[in-house]
Amino acid sequence: MKLLIINPGGFSTKIAVFSDEKEVLKKNISHSAEDLSPYPRVFDQYAFRRDLVVQTVEEAGHPIRSFDCVVGRGGLVRPVPGGTYAVNQRMIDDLRGAVEGEHASNLGAVIAKQLGDEIGVPSFVVDPVAVDEMMPKARISGISDLERPSWFHALNHKAVARWAAERMGRRYEDCNLIIAHLGSGNSVVAHCRGRMIDGSGGRTNGPFSPERSGGLPTYPLVELCYSGKYTHSEMVAKLSSVGGMYDYLGTKDAQEIERRMAAGDEKARLVYEAFVYSVAKEICSYAAAFEGKVDRVVLTGGIAHSDYVVREVGRMTAFLAPLEVVAGEFEMEALALGALRVLRGEEEAREY
Repeated sequence: MKLLIINPGGFSTKIAVFSDEKEVLKKNISHSAEDLSPYPRVFDQYAFRRDLVVQTVEEAGHPIRSFDCVVGRGGLVRPVPGGTYAVNQRMIDDLRGAVEGEHASNLGAVIAKQLGDEIGVPSFVVDPVAVDEMMPKARISGISDLERPSWFHALNHKAVARWAAERMGRRYEDCNLIIAHLGSGNSVVAHCRGRMIDGSGGRTNGPFSPERSGGLPTYPLVELCYSGKYTHSEMVAKLSSVGGMYDYLGTKDAQEIERRMAAGDEKARLVYEAFVYSVAKEICSYAAAFEGKVDRVVLTGGIAHSDYVVREVGRMTAFLAPLEVVAGEFEMEALALGALRVLRGEEEAREY
């Protein structure tokens, strides 16, 4: 089967073509601020990005009518369980109305649906950003106005979880896994028999990352917010884009920080050691979700390429379970494999 995969990002559109499990084309089209300036809302970019997708694949020798399926990155839909979803009108309406917020990934389902309908093939999204399988007790925060959110790298988490289960000769639905996605942002999640029942990530909690603050001391944070030192937008930026390692060291490049450590920079060493420690500590905290019965700890994301991080996290979590490393991100593969499972009858498409 031949699949077209579409993954819109803030300033890029990733495109791939798969022949069954084999990737035969991969393109990452960058968009400048000038390219996107004519479009006040994300949804206004629809025709611009759709036409680029069609032009790119056809110029590469893949006529748009040669595909058996079109798969888009799932955007900010309403909270749903994980799985592969057939794109329907309700999903399109929610994405158009930005019911859970504006994000470029909202365009993935819309472009997939339009192209799929045009050529008469199914359109899907797989494990969208809004996947929410948290157990009720994990949502309680300590203040009734605030609920702990499910805001994880669901697409990559689910793909890596299936891979780890296969390595053990088991099904994802039969395993207890703690998976840490480490990149520009982090998410650490307890996967209990096929469901992400608890976790941390996004701009809310968990270990800090190259650009995000992670969880912070609560009372001092409140004091800082009302100190007058920073505006609201500056505080949001500190949490989401200029916090973490960048706030301490002026760089978001983990490899550069490791080079500084090797050159004897003690501040870089302290901050990086704190990062690794916070990741290991977060992983260990989720053992409670399984009453200690953990099958594997898994590291993924770009920072999982680091031998130092893998060695140190593995050392601090060794008492829990063996460590698996699946470095990098596998979004395009995950989208293709999710659709293939449905097309082959291995699972049923979910209805949104």
